Amino acid sequence: MSLNLLVLGNGGREHAIVWKLSQSKSVAHIYVAPGNGGTDLLPNVSNVAISSDKKDFEKLVAFAQEKEIDLVIPGPEQPLVDGVASYFKKVGIPVFGPSAKAAYMEGSKTFSKDFMAKHNLPTAAFKNFTDYEAAKAYVQSVSHNVVIKASGIAAGKGVLIPTTKEEAIDALKQVMVDKEFGSAGDEVVVEEFLEGDEISILTLSDGYSYYNLPPAQDHKRIGNGDTGLNTGGMGTYAPAPVATPSLLKEIDDTIIKPSIDGMRKDGFPFVGVLFTGIIVTATGPKILEYNVRFGDPETQSVLPLLTEDTDLAQVFLAAAEGRLDSVEIKTKQNTFATTVVIAAGGYPESYKKGDKITVDEDIEALVFHAGTTKKEDGAIYTNGGRVIAATATASTLQDAVKKAYEGVDKIHFDNKYNRTDIAHRAFRDANKAEEGLTYATAGVSVDNGNLLVENIKAMVKSTRRPGADSDIGGFGGVFDLSAAGYQTDETLLVAATDGVGTKLRIAQIMGLHDTVGIDLVAMNVNDLVVQGAEPLLFLDYFATGKLDINIAADFVKGVADGCKLAGCALVGGETSEMPGMYEPGHYDTNGTAVGAVNRNKVLPKVENMAKGNVILGLKSDGVHSNGFSLVRKIIETYGFSYTDSAPWKPETTIGEELLVPTRIYVKQLLKPIQKDLILGLAHITGGGLLENIPRALPKHLSARVDMSTIEVPEIFKWFGSTAKVPVNDWLKTFNVGVGMIAIVEKENVAEVKRLLEEAGETVYQIGELVERGDDAGTIIENAEGLY
Repeated sequence: MSLNLLVLGNGGREHAIVWKLSQSKSVAHIYVAPGNGGTDLLPNVSNVAISSDKKDFEKLVAFAQEKEIDLVIPGPEQPLVDGVASYFKKVGIPVFGPSAKAAYMEGSKTFSKDFMAKHNLPTAAFKNFTDYEAAKAYVQSVSHNVVIKASGIAAGKGVLIPTTKEEAIDALKQVMVDKEFGSAGDEVVVEEFLEGDEISILTLSDGYSYYNLPPAQDHKRIGNGDTGLNTGGMGTYAPAPVATPSLLKEIDDTIIKPSIDGMRKDGFPFVGVLFTGIIVTATGPKILEYNVRFGDPETQSVLPLLTEDTDLAQVFLAAAEGRLDSVEIKTKQNTFATTVVIAAGGYPESYKKGDKITVDEDIEALVFHAGTTKKEDGAIYTNGGRVIAATATASTLQDAVKKAYEGVDKIHFDNKYNRTDIAHRAFRDANKAEEGLTYATAGVSVDNGNLLVENIKAMVKSTRRPGADSDIGGFGGVFDLSAAGYQTDETLLVAATDGVGTKLRIAQIMGLHDTVGIDLVAMNVNDLVVQGAEPLLFLDYFATGKLDINIAADFVKGVADGCKLAGCALVGGETSEMPGMYEPGHYDTNGTAVGAVNRNKVLPKVENMAKGNVILGLKSDGVHSNGFSLVRKIIETYGFSYTDSAPWKPETTIGEELLVPTRIYVKQLLKPIQKDLILGLAHITGGGLLENIPRALPKHLSARVDMSTIEVPEIFKWFGSTAKVPVNDWLKTFNVGVGMIAIVEKENVAEVKRLLEEAGETVYQIGELVERGDDAGTIIENAEGLY
């Protein structure tokens, strides 16, 4: 079978494709529209003076019919996004390339990110924007570094990686306001910057079957060490050693197969080459982006790794006809390839064209042209930014790199430029392996952990109390009950453990970490005091992917402040640095409090409770540490940022208001508890008034609460009204102004209120206990109209 092929494009990618196709015994002739100076030098290849732009699609179809073309292979992305495949298919000519709908995976980054979210594919956190001010507000609200991506096609340059918020806002302005990438910047994706090694997977697909070519690693930045402006790619190597067999299996299982299957299920089966840009993060591989064609310069490294008996023309035709599994694709074993791109001086900014290129006859590297043209004198001249590339293969990566650079030295034109460190990341990892692996190279710094301990010792000592020495650094904390005044035979120990929850994300976004430690203590000690117990000691746990000493110290300061408010000693804790478990800037925390109570002081005293007992409410300081999943959803859904002025309190921000710590009620309540004036207590956390009060009651009694007696803070009214939260949900989510309730006998109300108010509490008389019939454990009255 002799095939006539038409390849669209004029870059280095197209030269590499045509080079491999020209080796096929089943190919009669290859036409390249428009081609470059390199494609014109290949046997059985002709350049055709027709562009691959949409305006010339009809000309291309007419030419294909005239030359009886059997298969069309579009190289660049723009013709595919513009629907070139349909033009040829209408006249019965197969195309190795996706439909316009499938090509939209590259044509719109917002579309592809939404696809990833729909199919639960691993990728960076992101938001799409068409409004500059909204995008700017979002950038200001997040704690992590971001990447700014023009949604449309920008010749591989529409991705900006700022390192500060100021740079990020400037990048947004460049893309959305100044239109440096034209209409490609009408919509942007702002996504979380992920750290790790990038790899490119080129997948041949017929919509059902697929085959992954060897993983490549590109070098996008113009300068050595991955510095300077982004380019279309300054060099590649393949296979990338970072892509181990186990990692490739994970990528195939969690990314490639679900992507191919997802596109088919969504109605646009992918035919052609799916380029998946992947970053290998500490928590696993994640998708950076999709392209819908061969990568440039990845193609120049990957295609030379195919065996000589792999007929690429037959592979492309089989995929176009939906039978990729009918052909054999093989790659060379124990072989590496390296490509070094040579650019015109000044690229990716202004550069000169028209310089003559010469190549030494004894060059051993493959030479792939990109920005070149052949003139009437038969010589080759520069005609673009990325001009030409040298590719070499060898049995080791080191030799492949060496041979590629030997090739670079044999290519000459004025003011040529190339990076000199292609594959430096692979050699970095190899050098580390030769030096030996350490705990630090695995991402854990023992020295930082020890330094943190030294930094927080003074904070911990400030929580000292009788029974505890509050000296840390050992393997456990010791507490002497007798020194604290407890007789062990009459004493019960009470323990509580809890965390802060998703409130932590707001602290991380705002960069304010010295109050969530108070929250952690409060959530535990308030649960102890409701049982009548005095908190004696506290231990904290702080876990993160990479330890930031300042953040950890701020957190522990909050824990120490909380312990002092509660009167307990911080006797120890654990700081855990776990690379791979948490994203950069994220952490989680947990705490455990231990208290003591005399046997006859244990609460609640349900046997003494009766109809008519009074319910007192102690004022909260804000949202405390519950309801934050709903809070964050409201902020996100209604377009607010945590750095916005709080609508209910304009002199501060939403984030600062939400980070007001949970109030600690311990010392205030211990006096009336010791005087036997309290029958029961309920800490108003998750579940609100509706679900927490019944926990302190006997089965035959209910709590009747009159909401008109409570001064509901504006913050709760704002959340309720803004999101139209049903009253019942509102009452079950928030504390609505009451952080603790106390149940007392009528005759003790005045004394309890006096003791609490002297201790600085605001006390509401909010209801009473009633006989329980068919009603719920809490009966709420006068709640309508509160917001």
